[in-house]
Amino acid sequence: MPRLDADPGYESAPDDGETTPGPSVPTRQTTDLASHMRDDAPTRYIVQQGDTLWAIASYYLDAPWLWPQLWHANPAIDDPDLIYPGDVLVLARGMDGTPRLMRDDDEDAAASGAPAGTVRLSPQVRVASLDDAIPVIPADAIREFLDSPRRVDAGVLHDAPYLVSLGDEQLVAGNQARVYVRGLPPEHAARYSLVRPADVYRDPENHRKLGREAVPVGEITIESAPADSDVAIGTLTRIQREARAGDRLLPLSNADLVRDFHPRTPAAEVATHIVSVYGGISQIGQYDVVALADEGSPRLSRGDVLDIYQAGRTVNDPIAGGQVRLPRRRAGQLMVFKNDGPVSYALVMYATRAIHVGDVVQSPGAS
Repeated sequence: MPRLDADPGYESAPDDGETTPGPSVPTRQTTDLASHMRDDAPTRYIVQQGDTLWAIASYYLDAPWLWPQLWHANPAIDDPDLIYPGDVLVLARGMDGTPRLMRDDDEDAAASGAPAGTVRLSPQVRVASLDDAIPVIPADAIREFLDSPRRVDAGVLHDAPYLVSLGDEQLVAGNQARVYVRGLPPEHAARYSLVRPADVYRDPENHRKLGREAVPVGEITIESAPADSDVAIGTLTRIQREARAGDRLLPLSNADLVRDFHPRTPAAEVATHIVSVYGGISQIGQYDVVALADEGSPRLSRGDVLDIYQAGRTVNDPIAGGQVRLPRRRAGQLMVFKNDGPVSYALVMYATRAIHVGDVVQSPGAS
């Protein structure tokens, strides 16, 4: 797994795994990309079904967020940043000796002896759906998240349409049940997510409210909205838990969250906390989705890679007396894939020890 123990911005890790951030300010780029190349980086790699951009970057770099510097995007083709199964990637070097990764059909331009920065254009056609491109992070890992609790402003939740009654005087309802909805706007969507208000998201450091958690119930299709009534008729679908009167309707979640960004380090130093984890588990591991407090400046962006530090415990000092806080310990790494007001969501890319709500996340260093 990628580590930064040798970077100038970090001190060497002690044997017990503890690390201390150094004073350097992280940047999006490194001035010495070659020093971040893995010794076993393949010179040619055929992209496989099931690959992710993060995994491929990890084959070549000890810091996968440096991918934008390594990848040579050919401007002569549409969507040059997208990579597809079957593409052959070739590791080459620019005129200045800097490593570059490109598709094999772009290699001739690099090997032609043209001056650095020259791009040889030639007609190219790719017949492929954008949905076929490999995702940045494992799609399966966040698919469950798309049906998971979401952060909603209290005012939005309060004003959202709601189930006013279930069909046939039921107390709860399941798939294909007829339900009655009140509060739909005149111009309404055909389908909505059905959610149930739950806990409040709070910043563990200052206890400030960051929004309300909305637990998914399922989806609802609006069948009719009579003009002479403010009550619409709908049908429940994809039910995850029994629907009840009072459940709210929200716009459907955006499922396109895994392709249109790249791993990178934040432009400026960032430090925040994990405020919640989907599923309510006590110990967080690889591919768990976590919510981060995102109120400060600069704000987090999709693709930002952050180190996770296990918060140091407070213990009693048996000699000097009083209490002392133990050093934080690096526990893993995560990547932000969605921004939602004062909360951002991230996927834990790897974990070296248990991670918990309240643990610190901050920018990695890059020389």
